[in-house]
Amino acid sequence: MSAATGSDSGVGAALTPPPDVASPVRHPDAPAPGTLLGAHYDQCFGCGEGQLHGLHLEARAGEGVTVTAEFTVRPAHQGAPGLAHGGVLALALDETLGSLNWLLRVIAVTGRLETDFVRPVPVGATLHLEARCTGVAGRKIYGSAVGRIGGSDGPVAVRADSVFIEVKLEHFTKNGRPQEIKAALADPDQVKVARAFEVNP
Repeated sequence: MSAATGSDSGVGAALTPPPDVASPVRHPDAPAPGTLLGAHYDQCFGCGEGQLHGLHLEARAGEGVTVTAEFTVRPAHQGAPGLAHGGVLALALDETLGSLNWLLRVIAVTGRLETDFVRPVPVGATLHLEARCTGVAGRKIYGSAVGRIGGSDGPVAVRADSVFIEVKLEHFTKNGRPQEIKAALADPDQVKVARAFEVNP
């Protein structure tokens, strides 16, 4: 393989926590298990209510450093006729994995996401997602997620492993469009302001 794509041995290694990885620790101020996390940003295509054709994914805090989430596949989300687009399913996994960072109380962005597509997901189906943090090593936050059709005991449709990278607020303020950054920082809803930058854009 070329240097641009890495080597066969390096691909999986990038997603596997190192031997000395620390076990994830739920932050004392993390939302209680069962709490609906809500949208971190109104214009987020994954969870924001301001996106007409977005996923409107709803995530809930779980026990430890875990979250569950759901979204219903709509006609605007299809790729092949009557089936969810694979990119939309990857987005749902990414959004769910990103929600783990709220339980750690860190600002982090996706560094790597590897997705396995197990079976097609039809339009109209509800995808139930579960994600857990598998370890923290420096700025790297490792996670895994699975998506099942219809509920927590439904057939597996997709799964993913990820590495998120902890960043400072400047990552967004220096790289985002000024008008959106200014609007988010000026929002009088302090919960929304605090959370707008907690998950990758």
